[in-house]
This record gives sequence, structure tokens and C-alpha cells, in this order.
Amino acid sequence: MTTAASIVRPGLPTPTGLLGRARWLVAPALDEAVLRLSPELRSAVRHHLDGGGKFVRAGLVLLSAAAVGGEERDGVVGAVAVELVHNFSLVHDDIIDGDLERRHRPTVWAEYGIGQAIITGDALVTLALQLLLEEPTPTRVAAAGRLAEATQEMISGQAEDMAFEQRPELSVEECLHMETGKTGALLACAASLGAVLVGAPAPVVDALADFGRHLGIAFQAIDDVLGIWGDPGVTGKPVGNDLRLHKKTLPVAVASAPGSGAPEALASLLSAELSDSDVERAARMLEECGARERTMAIGETHLRAALGALERVPLQLQATAELAAIAHYVTARDR
Repeated sequence: MTTAASIVRPGLPTPTGLLGRARWLVAPALDEAVLRLSPELRSAVRHHLDGGGKFVRAGLVLLSAAAVGGEERDGVVGAVAVELVHNFSLVHDDIIDGDLERRHRPTVWAEYGIGQAIITGDALVTLALQLLLEEPTPTRVAAAGRLAEATQEMISGQAEDMAFEQRPELSVEECLHMETGKTGALLACAASLGAVLVGAPAPVVDALADFGRHLGIAFQAIDDVLGIWGDPGVTGKPVGNDLRLHKKTLPVAVASAPGSGAPEALASLLSAELSDSDVERAARMLEECGARERTMAIGETHLRAALGALERVPLQLQATAELAAIAHYVTARDR
């Protein structure tokens, strides 16, 4: 059984090294999977994938297989499937948000048009399930079911996010529920899918899923902070972009809570079209009332909960320490 002291220990590979290993194992299989798509789709898919990516979700799948006594290679098909679903969501999110750039290059819809981007995303998510069900073993079928459920939760979270843009205010609880679906669901799936493919018992799979779900909320809290205060030279998006799009992110929900100390002018400011100076003013108001600090605290709480989930069940020590290292890495990011 792992303990809090054993989760992080000296001598482990760096998180970037772990993710480099995931890329080495998964990228060739991902490239091979893309070749199954029709020639009319491959150019747009390759354009998107060539923009890069950290392979965080793929790494979680591989490590979850190793954490329950399997080999990392046992999780490769699941890692490819999760990466396909993740990239489907990115392609469609860019259309929804009207983003012209991702990773400092044109988004698929900006380069190929909205119609092509829609069917590109559709092709990626469908291919993910095809890969898992190609060999309909009990573990593959269970993995496909788990991935389909996570995808549906992710889509529901995105639908809530879009609906919330029309709301004048949002509670912290509502925002966290939305972010649990939008971000936490796929990370929960990734962190447990390798264990499912290896045939681990349900309590172990559930603990790994809880790790991923809490990590997803912590990750999203950091993303919400970057969406308002991030450096556009690093994030690749205009400063304060979430405010400009009227997104009800966690800092905005925190500032809307009773007793938050937010000035009354903030609510009316956030409901109007924002100029660059308005964005700067709103970001300053949010920071001054403590919304940035409290959002970071929520992220830290969920990071601790994620690491605690790894202690609930017996897991392989090395893989568990590497899961913890990735968790710290993705919640200390600047992009």
C-alpha cells in the first residue's frame, strides 16, 4: 500500500520524461490509427495533431495499467482512444469559442472551414470506439463503455458551460459540477482505463478514476486562472479571453458568491461587451476580491484529494509515484 510519504520520492524520472515515454509508445499507434480515416479527413487531422500536445491523458492510461501490475503497453490502445477523444473535443471547442489559434497555429476550422472541422472531430471520436471494439474481449468492451460514458459526460459539461454564458451569475457548486463533466470525466477515464484493460478489480479502478476526476478539477481551476491572467505569449490566447467570451469560470463564480467582497460594478461589467480596458479592469477587480487566490485554493484541495485516492488501494509503487508526479506537473503549469 502506498503512503503519503512514499508517493513523491527522489530519483524518479521527471514528469516531462514520463510524458516523453508516453509519446514514444503512443504516437506511432496514433499515427497508424489516423491512416484508417478517409484521405479527405487526414489532412485536417494531421494539421491538428502536428500542433503537438503533452500526451498527459495517454500517460495516465499507461501508468494506470502499470499501477495494477500490468505493462504500460497493455494500455496503448486505450491511450490512443483517449487521445482521439481529447482531440475531438479540442477541434469542436475551437469552433464553439471562435478561437483562430491553438498551440500558436491556425485551428482546424480556421484553416479548413467549420464544416470540415465538425466532421474531423466526428471522425476522431468514432475512431476511438472502433479501436477499442476491434477485439471485443470483455476488458475491451468494458473500456469502450467507460470511454463512451466519459465522452457523454464531457459533452454534457460543455453544454452546461455554453448555457452558463447566458446566466447573470453562477454558484461555485454549479461551476464545479460543470467542470467535473467538462474536464474531470475524461481524466477520470484516462486514469482508470489502463486498469480496466488489465482486468483490475472494481475498487481499484474506482480509486484511480477518483484520482483522475479530482485531478481534472484541479487542472481546470488552473486553466481558469490562466484564462484570465495567463500570459498570451505562453497560452497562445489573448489575455482575459474567458472574460471577453463571458465564460462563467471558477474565479467568476467565486466572485459571485455571497460575501465574496466583489464590488457591485463587477457584475454589470461582466455582463456587457468588454473592451481591452474593461477586461483589464474586470481582471483587477477579480484579483482584488480574492477570486484568483480562492480558485487556486480550490485547485489545491482537489489535488490533495487526487493524491489521497491513490492511497485507498494497493498499487505498484513506481507507477503510483509517477501518477503523483504528473498530477503535480499539470497543476503547476503555465500554459
